[in-house]
Amino acid sequence: MSTQDPAVETIRRALHHNREEPEGRARNAGAERLVAEAEATGDTPLLVDALFNLAGAYAYSSEKDKFFVPFARLLRMWDERPGEFDGANTHQLHWIFKWVASGMLDQPEVPLASIEKWQREMEHRYRLAGHSERAVRQGEFRIARHLGDTARAETAHAAWLAADRDAMADCHACELHGQGSWQVDRGRDEEALRTWEPVLAGQYTCAHEPHNVLASSLLPLVRLGRLDEARAHHLRGYRLVRPMESMRGAVSCHVEFCALTGNEARALEILAEHPAYFTDTGDPDTLMDHLAVSGLLMRRLVALGHGDRSVPGPAGTDWTARALLAHAEREAAAVSARFDARNGNDAVSRRLRERLAAGPLVERLPLGVRARQRLTAPAAPAQPAPAAAAVPADSGDVGALLAEARALSEAQHPDAGAAWAAAGRAAEHTGTALGDLDRAEIADHAGIAAFTDPGTAVPLFGTAAGLFDAAGKPGEAAACRVRAGYAAALAERTGEALAALDAAIDALRELHGAGRATARQLTGAWLARLDVTPPGAGDEAELLRIIAFAEEHRDEERMAGRLADAITLHARHTAARGDVEASAGLFARAARLHHEAATPWYAAEPEALLADLSLQRDDHTTAEESARAALEHGAAALGPVHRAHLHTVLAAALAARGADAEAADHALEGAHWADEGEMSEELGAWARLVLGGALLREGRAAESATVLETALPDLVRAHHDGRVVQARWWLGEALRDLDEPRAAAEQFLLAAEIAQHWEEQQDHAVLANLAADSLERAGLAGEAAQAYGRAGELWRAMERPVPLVRTLRARAWLSLHDGQGGLAEGRAAMAEAAAVAEEALAAATAAGDGAAAAHLRAELAGTHRQTGELIVRSCPGEPGEEDTDGSARAAYEEGLACAERAITVFGPGPARSAAQLMAAWLEADLGRHAAAAKRARAVIAQYAGQDESGAEDESGGEDGDAGVAAQRLAEARSVLEYIGERPAGPEKAEAGEA
Repeated sequence: MSTQDPAVETIRRALHHNREEPEGRARNAGAERLVAEAEATGDTPLLVDALFNLAGAYAYSSEKDKFFVPFARLLRMWDERPGEFDGANTHQLHWIFKWVASGMLDQPEVPLASIEKWQREMEHRYRLAGHSERAVRQGEFRIARHLGDTARAETAHAAWLAADRDAMADCHACELHGQGSWQVDRGRDEEALRTWEPVLAGQYTCAHEPHNVLASSLLPLVRLGRLDEARAHHLRGYRLVRPMESMRGAVSCHVEFCALTGNEARALEILAEHPAYFTDTGDPDTLMDHLAVSGLLMRRLVALGHGDRSVPGPAGTDWTARALLAHAEREAAAVSARFDARNGNDAVSRRLRERLAAGPLVERLPLGVRARQRLTAPAAPAQPAPAAAAVPADSGDVGALLAEARALSEAQHPDAGAAWAAAGRAAEHTGTALGDLDRAEIADHAGIAAFTDPGTAVPLFGTAAGLFDAAGKPGEAAACRVRAGYAAALAERTGEALAALDAAIDALRELHGAGRATARQLTGAWLARLDVTPPGAGDEAELLRIIAFAEEHRDEERMAGRLADAITLHARHTAARGDVEASAGLFARAARLHHEAATPWYAAEPEALLADLSLQRDDHTTAEESARAALEHGAAALGPVHRAHLHTVLAAALAARGADAEAADHALEGAHWADEGEMSEELGAWARLVLGGALLREGRAAESATVLETALPDLVRAHHDGRVVQARWWLGEALRDLDEPRAAAEQFLLAAEIAQHWEEQQDHAVLANLAADSLERAGLAGEAAQAYGRAGELWRAMERPVPLVRTLRARAWLSLHDGQGGLAEGRAAMAEAAAVAEEALAAATAAGDGAAAAHLRAELAGTHRQTGELIVRSCPGEPGEEDTDGSARAAYEEGLACAERAITVFGPGPARSAAQLMAAWLEADLGRHAAAAKRARAVIAQYAGQDESGAEDESGGEDGDAGVAAQRLAEARSVLEYIGERPAGPEKAEAGEA
């Protein structure tokens, strides 16, 4: 049957579309149907194509075991009727021959003798076809490596590398992956990473690389301490392999990486995304990989105390971690036993046992993505060494422990509470009788430690107060009663709290008058009373009175800290009423007072508040300095949430001044500590937003997209629209950079839907433009035209001529999708763009705005040039003998006229060179070679003062960029070569205007 038969052509088109479909059973089913349809046509070459398509579909799917059937049929057809195979199919047959032995290796039911036989068959056929031994030796290496035959593998590996690369060699990227993986097997992690570098850098890629290399590099990077790279490879690599059915082995590497770096929750999420991986049996080798890492992960969960936790596993059963551990180990061992029986050794099961028994490589490696469920309790922040020399709590030296605790209390050090607790435990352990004062201190500090649990704290403060009274310290006793009242207020026992505070304040006022209580104690009581009272009109006056009292007694010991507390509270009230300038000054003064009192750890609070306030008022320098100081000074006391907030504030301040690399580091820490804190999803989402933006600006689009995708649900749920729009905007840019234009357009459009309701429409217009650009790249011309129209209306309403002109030009170019039928619409859009530019240029000239006029002149000239290009590109042919009706010549003449208008608008100068070159090419195509040469030489003359390295010329303009200038020179010389003239160098260029 003729290949022109409509049925044949329909099947060929269907084969093309089938190859473009995602890997999986649906593509396989389509490929099977197409084989049957091709066979029904009787067209043997078509059947060959369909069988190759089916073999490839099986090979890259979970049904890998079915590959051998279409291959065997193809091989039989080749042996019987090689003339039915054209050159491409002959190449393809030998190419997929490489998959036979290696594919059989992954099927334990295929005898080893058969595998070796097919390997020899491949060697024989390659020799007959004149191919190099490179692919043959690579296949032998794979067999030896699988069998654990190190000596044979090393020999084959050396022979593989020594053989010449030819048309049958795997692509560079796949070869390097295999070579590096062998180096990892041999314990040479650094050498493996050097081998993989060209793939990781993008020098060599293919449909499955760098996907595999990114996965294989994870554990080597962690073992070498290159944690930032490991994190990046996970975020970038898992994104690539997640939708690919054939990448189960690579996905297993990502699960394993997470399980061994403290990211068990992330590993569970990956398992949950691939339920079929537990049951797809077409590739037993990667099934064993998946079962192994699942078992490894479950073993980690059991060790962490989560054995009864519900986990994702094979469908049809509700799995706990403990149950899935037993299942995964049992099933993986069964698969490995089948390999061992086939291979005659325990190499496979030995590797499996080693993988299952692996221990964590690092305690934690923050990834920047949030697992939806936490597994562990918040990690305690690192504690600084106490100011005084620590005495071991189990030393039994109660006196030394008490002395240390008292010294820390005198220094107001945050470790004082722990020291008093240690002394109390030691006294109880040794039976040492303590005096009332020591017991009072121990109870008081125990109450302070239990502040968040008022039911425990209030009785402890009551006990401490009684002991202080008994010890003759009525001022300290009253201060304890103040703390009891404050703790009651935290429990919302307001009436009880206010009564206790009022009674304690009355007692302290009387004691202070009698010289038996300090001004510091009375000031603290007043501040506590004010802090728990509902805000009132007289708050500020009361604060000023307290501050004045504290200033009056400033010379009293430890009074500076209490004065700083009062000023901090005043700063909070000042900020609440909107006076951020005054509030910032008060926070700064409070921090200075704590430093003057040699208690920098207490400065952390006002420093943190100042950092937050400064970020809100765009004082990024102060925000950065204050956040750094708070993190440094508050290390002993900051909980996860406060730590997360400060790291995120610091990251945002750094990002605002362009320090994106450091900003990403702090945002990553912010996200980690937010995840460690309770009810901090909102804070974690903000940290991830900052992280995603920093990664994007660093050129790390895949990492950025992964982070922002995990942040968006929390941002949408808990954040204001501005942050949601920013996240979708950045995500759209990341997806665009990853060449996912349809997904990028979706994010831009979602952001635009929010921004359309804002009073300021700049963001709305930009997002509409970005969406249109992405829709056009995705081949959705109709949707792109609508988005450009929406953007144009917005730019017009905002009286922004430059972006309006560019939007109109973009709409004009979309007319090419409609062929000649859309040219009229394209011409109209270009004409409108020119009219807008002309009107704006006239207005700018009249206003004497030279900069705006120059910009608009360039837009007008560019519009004329692009109008000519549009007309020429819309022309179905070129001037010449085939142009029987002269339509092509007319189009080229009209395009030349447009180029002339562009040259005129630009005037003398380098910026006109693009239009000059366009005119030169059109002159050449119209047969006017002398005119074309003159124009080309004029362009060369414009750069006569520029050397061949591309240094900038002195005239500036849009061609001042060295790369553009070099490109213009090369194109001008190409024109001369095209018309058969020898291009002159810049020093011989003929000066003159076109």
